[in-house]
Amino acid sequence: MSARPTTATIWDHHRLGITVGSVVLIFLAAIEALAVTTVMPLVSADLHGEALYAVAFAATLATGVIGMVGAGSWSDRAGPRAPLYTAVVLFVVGLLIAGIATDMYVLILGRLVQGLGAGGQTVALYVVVARVYPSRLHGRIFAAFAAAWVVPSMIGPFLAGAVAQYLHWRWTFLGVAVLTAIAFALIAIRLRGIDLNAHPGDSAEAGTEAVPAGARTGIRILLAVVVAVAAVAIGFAADAAPAIGWPLALGALIVILLAIRPLLPVGALRAAPRLPSVVLMRGLVAGAFFAAEAYVPRMLMERFDFSPTVAGLALTAGALAWSGASAVQGRYGEALGSRRMVLISTTLLLVALLGLIGVAVIGRVPWAVVVLWGIAGGGMGLLYPRLTVLTLAYSTPLDEGFNSSALSISDASGSAVTIAIAGLLFVSLQIAGSGFPVVFALAAAVLLIATIPGFRLGDGPGVTTDQRR
Repeated sequence: MSARPTTATIWDHHRLGITVGSVVLIFLAAIEALAVTTVMPLVSADLHGEALYAVAFAATLATGVIGMVGAGSWSDRAGPRAPLYTAVVLFVVGLLIAGIATDMYVLILGRLVQGLGAGGQTVALYVVVARVYPSRLHGRIFAAFAAAWVVPSMIGPFLAGAVAQYLHWRWTFLGVAVLTAIAFALIAIRLRGIDLNAHPGDSAEAGTEAVPAGARTGIRILLAVVVAVAAVAIGFAADAAPAIGWPLALGALIVILLAIRPLLPVGALRAAPRLPSVVLMRGLVAGAFFAAEAYVPRMLMERFDFSPTVAGLALTAGALAWSGASAVQGRYGEALGSRRMVLISTTLLLVALLGLIGVAVIGRVPWAVVVLWGIAGGGMGLLYPRLTVLTLAYSTPLDEGFNSSALSISDASGSAVTIAIAGLLFVSLQIAGSGFPVVFALAAAVLLIATIPGFRLGDGPGVTTDQRR
């Protein structure tokens, strides 16, 4: 009698440690992201830095680009273990600096350090997935990552608002730092014994480039620094006079476009088919979503006098919908195919953004914001994991680190630049006495641009027409 065939899962005993460790890191990152977005209106007011509100978000995303480039090259050469551990330490240090900040500039310094860790952690985890899990499980593990947002999305914004309202906003940084330090010790134990070393020669294909030399890696890191500095400069332009701020922002944007090209796949900025379009769309969609999200709780607090605790409900709705839709993508993504996924997700996002514009203009029905942001989260949950799966599908063992880092660089750069531009527009232009409609209109415009690469994604090299039926 033959043995019953077993089906590989992400929870198999030889993958259990890395699955649990990775999900814990995503869980903590989710707690931090949702908490900071909820309390930042209070932080900027308390530290008298309202004009630098957008910089506090853009700073973390901008330096995340540096962490991504460094972690990608490091992972390609020596495996993702050391980059992952280093990134976690930087993440904790940045949280501690932000938690003890006495003015907005020290807070931004902490956010800069935190971004180095957050960026490196993201890329290292993607390479871990590529090294440990077969391609058929990639959709499931990324769905598990998204599911790690479920509990934080249920309690994170509410808890952050309650902590800020009844204790102090500083504990939203310091508390996450303590939890991350404890979890790091547990994760290190779980990762022990898992072989994460890079073996790029084992399955190299003919004609594939070797791992970049040290000089080339140094150039990439230098370009990442240029991108980060320029993105932060756009944010600081909001604190300058318009005659200075706008030229500064335009010049910084041009610098970013020039410096980021070598960090992305060839043809990304012109939406070449397949991998280049995957990477470009990730940056545009991330920019549209996170620029709008940064101002959702602020609008609820400033325009409609919601408490931080209640304002966080909109973020909860978005995160829960994101997690649920990501699970749907993990199960049905291959059957639907990229084109249908793009159409469904961008429609949901556009409906949400247009609705937010309406609420901001008329100044009524604020509770609709919660529903609308839930719709936006659903759109992102369908699309985001799909883009990650396609990136790995278009990669080989030799360029997993580069492509994973390119995806995250596009994500972080698109978000940082769009948030920074949103901050500049918020203080410069107003509709119906408010800058909120302008921010949401910017997000909608960026989303529409994202549909150009969106219909050029392809379905990966291993997916046939029959498999999508």
